[in-house]
Amino acid sequence: MSRALGILLGFAADRVLGDPRRFHPVAGFGRTANRLEQSLYADSRAAGTVYTAALVGATTAGAIVVERMTKNHPVLHTLVTATATWTVLGARSLDREAETMAELLEAKDIPAARDRLSHLCARDATNLEADELARATVESIAENTSDACVAPLLWGGVLGLPGLLGYRAANTLDAMVGYKSAKYLNFGWASARLDDVLNLLPARVCAVLTGLAAGRLRETVEVWQRDAPKHPSPNAGPVEAAFAGALELTLGGTNSYGTYQEDRGTLGDGPAPEVADVRRTAALARRVGLAAAGVAAMIAVLGKGRRWG
Repeated sequence: MSRALGILLGFAADRVLGDPRRFHPVAGFGRTANRLEQSLYADSRAAGTVYTAALVGATTAGAIVVERMTKNHPVLHTLVTATATWTVLGARSLDREAETMAELLEAKDIPAARDRLSHLCARDATNLEADELARATVESIAENTSDACVAPLLWGGVLGLPGLLGYRAANTLDAMVGYKSAKYLNFGWASARLDDVLNLLPARVCAVLTGLAAGRLRETVEVWQRDAPKHPSPNAGPVEAAFAGALELTLGGTNSYGTYQEDRGTLGDGPAPEVADVRRTAALARRVGLAAAGVAAMIAVLGKGRRWG
């Protein structure tokens, strides 16, 4: 019960407070990862594997120690789990970015919206107009709903603190070095593949929850199964296709990331996203996050989660 209660309290804290304003542990992890990259970087998969194993392994090992130390102290364990959950979730911050993008696009402030898109994704926004900025925002909300909300909650329900913190470490490294650019194609390979593995099940749970939250489960699953294979990512594909089906939109296309382009296929059957669809997508993402918190708590309560020691 302490794990379930901690997850729900942490989820509530994220919804109310958003990310910690100062001394954010994930930001501290990122700084550590940057310093280690400077020491270990080489254009090879082996160097990248050592880098990923060291950072994710150390984070997970530390979380196991804390989990074992607090397991017989329910109140303390609840508080520690709540704090970790609040720290690793990014749902409220994602919601705020969606709100900001919606306001800028509604005000037709395209230059500011182009600059702001970098808070959501690494896409090159230099030549994007309002509808393409809306599509980029919708797709980013969809993908990050899985990565920053559903996946950490589910791993927390199954594994507790090691699941919460270990997953966030792996996902953060993927965001830092998991690119197909010349610099990171080899060095970032291990981080990208680990993130793919850890998100295989959560992404598909997110797709199902998306259909349920929209009241369009059958239609969502049909689009997901038909169109997700067109997407180059094994996990972003199902989630973005599910959001396309749930919102009755068409997502996907060719995206530029500065040094390379990526064809993400065509997902869905409806019209292309417009500015008004940004708020619709954010509202759906909030419902999906709430459902995921409930699922994670149920996993913990039913005793399906891993107990450490």
